[in-house]
Amino acid sequence: MVTTVTSFGRSGLSDWLVQRVSALILAVYSVFMVVYLLVNPQLDFAQWHALFSMTSMRIFSLMALLSLGAHCWIGLWSISTDYLKPFTLRFVFQMVVGLLMFIYTVWGVQLLWGL
Repeated sequence: MVTTVTSFGRSGLSDWLVQRVSALILAVYSVFMVVYLLVNPQLDFAQWHALFSMTSMRIFSLMALLSLGAHCWIGLWSISTDYLKPFTLRFVFQMVVGLLMFIYTVWGVQLLWGL
């Protein structure tokens, strides 16, 4: 039995649910962005800035950013536990992935909210 110490959620069911909800949020965000870019072919900085100045868009983007982190962590944790059998290699891989996800998330929040 695999322990949940390094898992994102408390059980396989919660990991499965987070994976599905995060995928849905990412899909909706991606479709929105593609449609927005297609509807605004002559997009300039002022329009882009206006879009991301809205609090609702910042919250939507933050949801997508956090969903990307959760989705990535669960997926890479599952892959590492399935395919990286030596404990040290798996531990190092998970630590590097966790650190990179933390850095990218903090960086994304800084970009999004201008902190």
